Formats: sequence, C-alpha cells, structure tokens
Amino acid sequence: MAKAGAVIRFGLVCSVCGSRNYVTSKNKLENKEKITLSKYCRHCRKHTEHKENEKLGK
Repeated sequence: MAKAGAVIRFGLVCSVCGSRNYVTSKNKLENKEKITLSKYCRHCRKHTEHKENEKLGK
C-alpha cells in the first residue's frame, strides 16, 4: 500500500499536437522517471507518443 501523498495525478500530453488527452496517476516513490506511452490522440486521429506533463490536484 502506498503512503499518503505518494500517489500523484498528472496529465499525458500528445507529442505531435500538444493536446492533453489523458489523466492518470503513479506512485512517485516507485517510479521516479517520467512516463511515455503510446496512446490514441483524438485530435491527430492516430496513435502517438504521450508524455507526462504536469501534476494535477487530488
């Protein structure tokens, strides 16, 4: 179980068009590096690389 405050929420931003399409969370104690995923961008209408952008509130 994660400690209080260890899990953060952040947005995933398309590397092609720059739109924020997804919001997800991670345990910052276990995963210190930034996340890069291949996700579907509805603005580009194809799968593109999405990178971790900014921390969001709870």
